[in-house]
Amino acid sequence: MESAPTSLVFKVHRHEPELISPAKPTPCELKPLSDIDDQEALRFQIPSIQFYRYNPSMKGKDPAKIVKEAIAKALVFYYPLAGRLREGPGRKLMVDCNGEGIMFVEGDVDVSLDEFGDALHPPFPCLEELLFYVPGSSGILNCPLILVQVTRLRCGGFILALRLNHTMADAPGLVQFMIAVGEMARGASVPSVMPVWNRHIFEARDPPCVTHTHREYDEVPDTKGTIIPPDDMVYRSFSFGPTEISSIRRFIPPHLRHCSTFEIIIACIWRLRTIALRPDPKQEMRMILIINARSKSYSPVPEGYYGNAFVIPAAIATAEELGKNPLGFALEKVRKVKTEIDGEYMKSVANLMVLKGRPNFTVVGSYLVSDVTRVRFREVDIGWGMPAYGGPAKGVGPIPGVISFYIPLKNKKGEDGIVIQLGLPAPAMERFAQELGSMLKEQNTPGSSFIVSAL
Repeated sequence: MESAPTSLVFKVHRHEPELISPAKPTPCELKPLSDIDDQEALRFQIPSIQFYRYNPSMKGKDPAKIVKEAIAKALVFYYPLAGRLREGPGRKLMVDCNGEGIMFVEGDVDVSLDEFGDALHPPFPCLEELLFYVPGSSGILNCPLILVQVTRLRCGGFILALRLNHTMADAPGLVQFMIAVGEMARGASVPSVMPVWNRHIFEARDPPCVTHTHREYDEVPDTKGTIIPPDDMVYRSFSFGPTEISSIRRFIPPHLRHCSTFEIIIACIWRLRTIALRPDPKQEMRMILIINARSKSYSPVPEGYYGNAFVIPAAIATAEELGKNPLGFALEKVRKVKTEIDGEYMKSVANLMVLKGRPNFTVVGSYLVSDVTRVRFREVDIGWGMPAYGGPAKGVGPIPGVISFYIPLKNKKGEDGIVIQLGLPAPAMERFAQELGSMLKEQNTPGSSFIVSAL
């Protein structure tokens, strides 16, 4: 699988930013977020991006105008997204539903979609041009909750980039809103799935009571600033097609071969990443999983709910255990954590947030991978058909080296694969690539889709 050309450089000619308010009057009220929504770990802006090809049936139509009008119509139903966050006692977040609107930017660039390369995936060149930082718009409190930029391309296609205040929605919730925008753009008068607020389903008890152990929020002494020094980071993308996945499965014991591809790959990366970092052998290393409650049997989440509906439990082992044991050891740890999550665990997290001041997850020794392969980014049709790429705008999260996205990808043969972008100190990155290359050596043939692309 090829990576996007990092040599592509361009400048977007932008109009002045503006605010889009709901197309009709909406309720003015204060709506508290849930105790899952307003934890410290979600108080950041998360970017996504959609690439749309030229569609002859839409010739002469302006995507920026269509998106802008569709957003205004969708905000009638999703009116809290047009409000502003306020913070109350105990750091409790609430939405002031005042209809101020979301930030909107439109622009043009003298670049065609083909110039981005055959395999569209992060990192994207000149992302700061495609998702412009509007001064004063990126805070968590008292700022627009969404920023949208539509950039028209020379070829007739366009790029829709979006930045969301993560406390308002998770990835499925964001895509639910984006699909509604697409439906409005194509002439619908109401969304096919009506939004549901219901943030009370993840409220803490009164009085709060934690019923589970939550090692993902351990208070760990950070004696070295962080295990990964941010000033020595190298980012590379690693893609895995059927050949690579089959190769890794050779190292899985028979009783674990039913495990999902996601579980196997993250267990592999957790182990090799730990070996590459060379931490103290007794250092606890955390593989943090994202478990979304949607569609689970224990789930209280109704259809249409667009708030954050996930927890982040951690598989934990020492660096020595991960290095000395075979891959099955790490995989067992990952599987065990997943089986322990239930509805009570989610309630317990909400209670912990209230009791402990809404802490961040433990960063020291941690690695988190967010699987977006089942999130429907690629089903957002604005009228130009399905996007050539839809998903995270960046392959890594806001904490250097700690968060990665597990992104779907197709190779030239049409085979499904995934790509993961890692950030590591330069020496550790070389060790990681060597370790992974060694695992894949027997099957890393000319027909393989495995790549390591320096960024």
